[in-house]
Amino acid sequence: MYFTDRGIEELSDRRGDDEVSLAWLAGRLQEFVDLNPEFETPIERLATWLARLDDEDE
Repeated sequence: MYFTDRGIEELSDRRGDDEVSLAWLAGRLQEFVDLNPEFETPIERLATWLARLDDEDE
């Protein structure tokens, strides 16, 4: 188990029944990066990965 799995599990446990828009998620990710600029690269990678999940080329 990776250390981050605990955070993912907490997210699922606490907010797993919530429905949110991708615009809302994008706003929260931007807010997080604004508060924690050292995480810009991993958040960028996550956002790009999510945006391209349905791309057939990859």
